[in-house]
Amino acid sequence: MKKWPILIFFFVSLVTASAQETPYVPCLEMPKIISNYYADIDALNNVYIFGFSPERNQRFKTLAQSYLEKLAKIDFKQLPQGCKADYALFKRNLNGDIEDSDKESIDYRSMNDWFPFADSIYSLEKCKRRAGMLNAQLVASNFSKAIKDIKVLKSKADLSKSINVPQARIANNIIDGLIDALKNTNRFYSGYDPMYTWWVPDLYKELDIALKDYAKTFTVTAEKNAPVKDSTGIVGFPIGKDELIRQLKYEIINYTPEELIAIANKEFAWCDKELLKVATDMGFGNDWKAAQEKVKQSAVPPGSQAAEMVKLYNQSIEFIKNKDLITLPDLANETWRIAMMSPQQQLYNPFFYGGEEFAISYPTNTMDYDAKLMSMRGNNPHFCRAVVHHEVLPGHYLQHFMNERVNTYRRYDTPFWTEGWALYWELLLWDEGFARGPEDRIGMLYWRMHRCARIIFSLNYHMGKWTPQQCIDFLVDRVGHERANAEAEVRRSFAGGYGPLYQVAYMLGGLEFMSLKNEMTKGGKMTVKQFNDAVMQQNAMPIEMLRNILLDLPIKKDYNSGWKFYGK
Repeated sequence: MKKWPILIFFFVSLVTASAQETPYVPCLEMPKIISNYYADIDALNNVYIFGFSPERNQRFKTLAQSYLEKLAKIDFKQLPQGCKADYALFKRNLNGDIEDSDKESIDYRSMNDWFPFADSIYSLEKCKRRAGMLNAQLVASNFSKAIKDIKVLKSKADLSKSINVPQARIANNIIDGLIDALKNTNRFYSGYDPMYTWWVPDLYKELDIALKDYAKTFTVTAEKNAPVKDSTGIVGFPIGKDELIRQLKYEIINYTPEELIAIANKEFAWCDKELLKVATDMGFGNDWKAAQEKVKQSAVPPGSQAAEMVKLYNQSIEFIKNKDLITLPDLANETWRIAMMSPQQQLYNPFFYGGEEFAISYPTNTMDYDAKLMSMRGNNPHFCRAVVHHEVLPGHYLQHFMNERVNTYRRYDTPFWTEGWALYWELLLWDEGFARGPEDRIGMLYWRMHRCARIIFSLNYHMGKWTPQQCIDFLVDRVGHERANAEAEVRRSFAGGYGPLYQVAYMLGGLEFMSLKNEMTKGGKMTVKQFNDAVMQQNAMPIEMLRNILLDLPIKKDYNSGWKFYGK
């Protein structure tokens, strides 16, 4: 019996040591319920595999509702600060998932008349799920009827004046789900079920072709009916001011679109002043565009860009380590790699993107002469040096690396954290003196203006005030973009699958992080390194909620933004 106290002491010591190694795991209740929810989603995704099916949509809505009930049983008042943040954010996520389900249901019903055959196709998947026996002749009859229906409806869609871009997207989502359902059913029964194999395969092929053609009809008709046409050929969909405000509220951003544009203009004015200083230092007086033009001519020869980017990365890492700004794990530095974007990818991203794979843009042999020159000029070493740390370490790849290791249950991804953190390092390194001379300052200011411009053109576009062509011209005139690069940037923003606030989030998220860094480091509360390390220990979340955790500020179950982070 005398051994028990020793064993108990040993066990407590292990627990204490474990807690010291993972100081940011705040409680047990919230990690468990959140992890279970997303595990349940993964499980349901294995069964309800076809997007936009009513059955799938309802099942996921029911799941979210059941977790709201479970969440309500947790004693919020007894939770530690980090878990109060989890409670509020998880509740927001669940309500958001339910709202998304409701919207999808409304969208689906709005297109019902165009898809009278959908239920008969979805029913095949339900039957197949548990190896049911099909009435193959009935399936063939339904497929034949669907083909005839599509022919009639396609003619009607061709002439429609009311089909718009959102409706075309809904239609294409429905059709994608139907095509997948048919493919999955045919793969299971064809060759295995003799009656299905006799009746259905030829009709399946015909229906598959008809559905794909039907999808193209919706897209073409919507483009013809688009209310705003310009020479760019870029077709997006402005969501309107009310929806922007709703999405800003969800992201916990306490500003209106007009206030955000005003912030961007103030930051732009600061950039303008700095550009004039740099232009003067370079001997160009007030002509900052001439100074920028000189910098653009410093591009490395074709085939040399990848090695140049690695060199620039090493410079930024050396600077950050010498300044002791953040902890950089050796394994993170070891495990990223470089890649080259294809010419097609460069139509949407003319610069680079980061993370585990650092993909860069530079001319390839298939580009025409002008495209090659614009790619080289826009990716010169001084422009690239300003942002290589944004893409790899301590930017996107460090985020990815740490998010897989710390507080992994947190799934509050927001571009204001993801892009804001990477942009914050551009702002911080400017303040820390990373630029070696005026050419580097030109490069850093180019990207800072670019992020200001994103706020201005994105919000004006989504409020219906600007066309894609106006956005392109703004980037060329006010930032100094090569025209092809500006076109790619706008195409990426409005037709590249990004959310309406994504481009806005870079500069605004960076300003949020700068404001929080200043708040946390003033008066010696923390060093800059301690602050940066603390951010990486929390995982992704809205930055205002991160502030609440770090400053131990009050958090309510139903949280609404109250932080004004911009005071200039």
